[in-house]
This record gives sequence, structure tokens and C-alpha cells, in this order.
Amino acid sequence: MTALTMRKMDAAEWQGVRVVNYAITRGMAENAHPWVKDFEVKAIRGEACFRRAMKLKAAGYTPDVIVAHHGWGESLFLKEVWPEAKLGIYCEFYYRAHGADVGFDPEFPQADPEGAACRLRLRNLNNMLHFETADGAISPTEWQAATFPEPFREKITVAHDGIDTARLAPDPGVKLRLGSGLMLTKKDEVVTFVNRNFEPYRGYHTFMRVLPEILRRRRGARVLIVGGDGVSYGAKAPDGKSWKRIFIDEVRPKIGDADWQRVHFLGRVPYADFVRLLLEAMSCGCAILGSDTGPLIEAIHHDETGRLVNFFDQGRLAEEACALLDDPDARRRLGENARRFARETYDLNRVCLPKQLAWVEGLVPLSSSRAPRP
Repeated sequence: MTALTMRKMDAAEWQGVRVVNYAITRGMAENAHPWVKDFEVKAIRGEACFRRAMKLKAAGYTPDVIVAHHGWGESLFLKEVWPEAKLGIYCEFYYRAHGADVGFDPEFPQADPEGAACRLRLRNLNNMLHFETADGAISPTEWQAATFPEPFREKITVAHDGIDTARLAPDPGVKLRLGSGLMLTKKDEVVTFVNRNFEPYRGYHTFMRVLPEILRRRRGARVLIVGGDGVSYGAKAPDGKSWKRIFIDEVRPKIGDADWQRVHFLGRVPYADFVRLLLEAMSCGCAILGSDTGPLIEAIHHDETGRLVNFFDQGRLAEEACALLDDPDARRRLGENARRFARETYDLNRVCLPKQLAWVEGLVPLSSSRAPRP
């Protein structure tokens, strides 16, 4: 088995898998049309992967199956190298001008919505070209799979990435020491917000705006906020600022100094601390409060595996958060239900990995006479 990667690695093998590096050899054109810049990046990366694959072929390597996350374009031209190989792609997202992320929050309108719709159509070129060559596809959730159009949607198998529920389990004795030296345990009231980066795209502004009310009503609660100051998928903050600072500045006048001492921005933390913070919340048996939006309702069933609130109803969000903090029986019930659902639906070893392996094996017909290769 061989893996192609742009990541520089010292070892040529990882857990029995041969690792082959490749690198891009050119940058983007300076005067490219802004609507096609995204596809140019994918073409550049696709060519780099293609050239490395050609060298592998010349050395005698011929795979039966190719599995790729096609989102950045690396697998665009691999069928030109190995036309008989079966190609399975990881379908993370199909871009839409309406009904998904774009235009969801009216507080942050597109400067040029019509032009943005045109740009998104071209951004889907990478998806469309893969539809011509892919023999199968996999998506982690039904919602993500549903963003893709027919007839390709019929090719997508839904199988979650999987959660190690044996490792990520409730721990009554869990302790977390903050940088200030404060030790938190299960006896403390803790509200946790975790994102890769603090940006409106991920609801950071909504969370920050409910903090004054939560802190006012819950005098013993500690708020742990984990994430970075950059931007992942949303727009950059204006005037060279960070979204983190913009919304701190907005809510800080409503929060007294003593209460602000109970708000802890932890930055990005090691994985062991992630687990203590109940990042994999369903598996760890945490009571979850989430937004009533398509990507979440697949896993969070209201008042069964968590509580759901309208994304824009900040008053209701504060009310539900305080209600859960005040009701240990409800938290226990929701947490137990959430863990049961996670084990039944998302367990890595018993549910997800077998389904993923069956999908890979299904890409090659049983009647294939080709001998398996490592």
C-alpha cells in the first residue's frame, strides 16, 4: 500500500504504508481572474500529484484502487496515469450559493452576492471533473452527502470517520489544570466552546454575545474557550483586526471585571487536554447545546441526545445553557443518551471502520481477475 502526500516526512514508511512525497513546482498566475483562482490552485496540486504518479508507474507500481480526498484537486489526473484503477473519493462538500453556508447569516452579507454565486459555480469544477472519473464516493454525514447533486449522489456511501469511544469515555475523576493554576473537576460548572478558529462562520459571535447573561446568572460557572485567532473558511475580519478581538470588545463592557476572570481563552491545546475538555462531547457523555441547523440535527436530537436552539436566538441560547447548568439530572440523562448514540452510530472499530473497509473493497468487482497488490 502506498500513500502520496505533500507533507514532508523523514520516514518512508508509516505503519506498514509506503509514504511517497511530492511537491508543487509553480505558483499561481499574478493576473488570473479571481473566479478561477481556486481552480488554478487545484490544477497546480493535481499536476504535482500526477507527475509523481507517473514516476511511480514508470517504476512498475500499478494500484487496483485509489482513495483520495479530492477537495484540493490532487486526484484530478490520476486516472490518466492508471485508467484501469478504481477511484474512490471523499466527498466533503459541494458548494452552493443558497441553502448551505453562503448567505446563512444576514449579519455578514456578501459584498457581491451575484458574483459570489458565479464564483461558486466555477469552484465546483473540481467536483464535476471528479464525477466523470470516480467509481465511488464516501461522505461522513448524510447532510454532506445531500449537498451533492444527482445522479452522483447515488454513488455516495455515508460512513462517519469514526470515534474511538473506548478511549473517549466519561471520566468521573477528570481534572484539568488551567494556566493560572486553577484546577477544575466534574464538581465545577463548566461551559465549553471549541473551534479551530474564532470566526462568525463557526458561531463564535453568537457564543460571545450570550456570555454576559450566562455569567450574570451563573456566578460559579467557568467558561473555557478553545481555538485559534485565524480564519478557516469564513471571511477575514475587517481593518486588519481579529474576530476574536472584535467580539471581545463588543461584549466586554457588559461584563464586570470579576466575572471576566471566569472566562478563559485557552488557545489551541494538546489533544489530551481536548479530551479533558470533553471535545468529543457525545462519546464522553457531555450535555450538548447546539444550533438547530442541518449539519447538527443528524446527531443531536432535541431533548434526547442534546438540546437545540435557533442559531440566531441568543436569548434562548442563554436560557437553555443556564437551565442545563441548573439541572444535573437533565445533564446526566442527555449525556448518557449522547454516549449511547455515539457508540451505536459512530464507534470507530465496531461501526465506522468496517463500513469504510467494505466500501473500499466494493470498489473492485468480485469478478476482477487482477491479483491483489500490497
